[in-house]
Amino acid sequence: MYSAISPLEFRYLNFPEAESLRKYFSEEGFIYHLALVESKLVATYAHYEHCSSQIATQVHEAVDKITVEDVYAEEKRIHHQLRAVVNCMAKHVSQDAKPWIHLGATSHDIVCTTDAYRFKQCSQLVLQPVLLELQAILISIAEREKNTVQVGRTHGQHAVPITFGFAVAEYVSRLGTRIVKLQEATDNLCGQFSGAVGAYNAQSLLVENPIEFEKTFLGKLGLSPATHSTQIVEPEFMLDYLHACTSTLGVLANLSDDMRHLQRTEIGEVMEEVSQKQVGSSTMPHKRNPIHFEHVKSLWKTFMPRMTTGYMDQISEHQRDLTNSASARFYGEIATALYLAARRLKRVFKGLIVDKEALQRNLQMAQDKIIAEPLYIMLAKQGHPDAHEAVRRCFIESDAIDDLNLSEEQKQIINNPQQYIGVAIQKTQQVCDYWRQKLHKK
Repeated sequence: MYSAISPLEFRYLNFPEAESLRKYFSEEGFIYHLALVESKLVATYAHYEHCSSQIATQVHEAVDKITVEDVYAEEKRIHHQLRAVVNCMAKHVSQDAKPWIHLGATSHDIVCTTDAYRFKQCSQLVLQPVLLELQAILISIAEREKNTVQVGRTHGQHAVPITFGFAVAEYVSRLGTRIVKLQEATDNLCGQFSGAVGAYNAQSLLVENPIEFEKTFLGKLGLSPATHSTQIVEPEFMLDYLHACTSTLGVLANLSDDMRHLQRTEIGEVMEEVSQKQVGSSTMPHKRNPIHFEHVKSLWKTFMPRMTTGYMDQISEHQRDLTNSASARFYGEIATALYLAARRLKRVFKGLIVDKEALQRNLQMAQDKIIAEPLYIMLAKQGHPDAHEAVRRCFIESDAIDDLNLSEEQKQIINNPQQYIGVAIQKTQQVCDYWRQKLHKK
């Protein structure tokens, strides 16, 4: 483990649940799924009675018999990974079964289909569940804190009051939207069995209806065929999936950055729940750093630029080239980073500490300033010809607010700015109700 080059392995995937990711994105997982897809192809031939069910069973059983070591040894000999998988599978079946493995397929019929299958499975079984769990926690915080008044901030400065629940509801909405996009992109991942240039040349020699055969083959994997393909599946399906992962990670990074700043000493409105044994600094024993929020932002900084590579992989000359042969192997790390970020934030937000005294203190700090907007609006509504300028002078030139013609009801708002929260409470609940219902239906 500690001899690995990637920090993902020795530092960030060093926990038991990480096996759920390795199952799909490790090299062992990749080769297993290549073999699995090959077995489904033979099962499809058996479905149409081109070969016997016994042959399909032999090939299926061979999936668990091949090893990464065997495949890599064979690849070293022939310099082709997919053919090495086929050769290793062939060693574990009868002479009658051998011709059916990979029959009619080009390499990327298997590779593209394998990628669609394993990314779809991982997204549905591993990634989306942890995002939904995080979303549920954020909804509970937003509802719990929907009445907790907080000074709103724009451009890093105090603006007008909101509630802390309202601030969290922004991320409930943004994350909800991304989860839906990720689900859609996952559902759209597709495979192919269309041959060397995508025109079903070889398949036309083997089966009566190659398009129907392709549909049946992919259906055994829970996939649909691409509308059109060359030697590879249209790259936009995987690109949309990677974009959904990356933009979701961006929402989590933005949420983390906001929470990190709210933990600043001079703000102190929230705090990560930390172990009493945690060391915040090698030289300053008093420190308690927002390490988890910082970590999520750092993950985003690492993996967000990978999307540039994804966009470059969108370009492939004619039927196919090999300019993505290395870069596409790293796609799983983008989904892995999103999982790691969501998992960490789920744990942090479960124990998030909201300091209501600090929230009130910061609100009072700006109390004399944040009444400027309601004051301006009230005056303009009364027909004041230049209400904005009048209020500006009150604060810049220290003119007396008492000189302005305000009703007692209006003065109550001015004297109690914590009441000036608009419909923050109602809006928070509306957002929470909407996303709880929408994602529950999913």
